[in-house]
Amino acid sequence: MNILLATIRRDLLLHFRQPADILNPLVFFLIVISLFPLGIGPSEAVLSSIAAGVIWVAVLLATLLSIDVMLKGDFDDGTLEQIALGKQSLLVVVFGKVISQWLVSGFLMALMSPLFAMMFYVNTEGMIAIAVGLLLGTPTMTLIGSIGAALTLGLKKGGVLIAILVLPLYIPVLILGTAMVESAVFGHSYTGHALWLAALLVLSIGFAPLATQMSIRISLSQ
Repeated sequence: MNILLATIRRDLLLHFRQPADILNPLVFFLIVISLFPLGIGPSEAVLSSIAAGVIWVAVLLATLLSIDVMLKGDFDDGTLEQIALGKQSLLVVVFGKVISQWLVSGFLMALMSPLFAMMFYVNTEGMIAIAVGLLLGTPTMTLIGSIGAALTLGLKKGGVLIAILVLPLYIPVLILGTAMVESAVFGHSYTGHALWLAALLVLSIGFAPLATQMSIRISLSQ
């Protein structure tokens, strides 16, 4: 637990010392969402019908944009290799890095999402569903993305490869998230969708850190 908390604290300090790591995905998220009402027009019926898909796709793309920096800095300066060779558990360190990365990206986007949902005339139930869905879905995206980030360590164009590797695994989260919001907007129960997103999160917590740990060791051995 001490190693986990120390890793989270350290990574959060590093993120705040480099504000671009936090601001770039959030600004990208804001730009993508803001362009749709400007390009499509102010029609309430049209905007409300596409709100779920637009917000979830924007979150997905912003997550892909931010995930590359989670391990790259420590890999470049040799810190990751020292951690892998040290006595502390690499698995716990990986889990701490995932949590800190989610706090400065997915968590912030989930908190901001109801505000942007208002731009698309989403009702109150829809805004609640968007926030709850993103709080369940963005950790899964970050966990899965950490595997791609670990596999592409040391590559010059790792960001493109991360997208190719993890996008197919993001599709179930995207489908469930958009369906959850649409059900809420039309007044239907979205408990089932939330439970499926929670199940995917639990499954990701079980296998993603292990896969990321093994991928880091493979990348360091090259």
